[in-house]
Amino acid sequence: MTQYLLSVHGPSSVWDTPLEEAQPMYDATGRFNDTLRESDAWVFVGGLERPETATTVDGTGNEVIVTDGPYMETKEYLGGFWVIEAPDLDAALKIASEASKACGAKVEVRPFAGE
Repeated sequence: MTQYLLSVHGPSSVWDTPLEEAQPMYDATGRFNDTLRESDAWVFVGGLERPETATTVDGTGNEVIVTDGPYMETKEYLGGFWVIEAPDLDAALKIASEASKACGAKVEVRPFAGE
């Protein structure tokens, strides 16, 4: 089995979606997660706070530099992810299509290195 990262990206305005508008997506994602937990594919899932809550640490120079904010200023940010196990890319893509329908967003699929 190979592990894959299923990542969900979106604009920062997603975090401003009114709860009554977002609730159906939260409910669908919860049902998807329940189904995934019952399968052999479940490894881990996480939703992230707003990009503004990120802190970037740069230890590549002589001194460590810590700055508030995300690593990159972009139009879209990582909002959440799943780590799954699947026998092959086709199986991972099938799970990702169900995840995308549940959360109402595009889902990027990437295998972990060395898998």
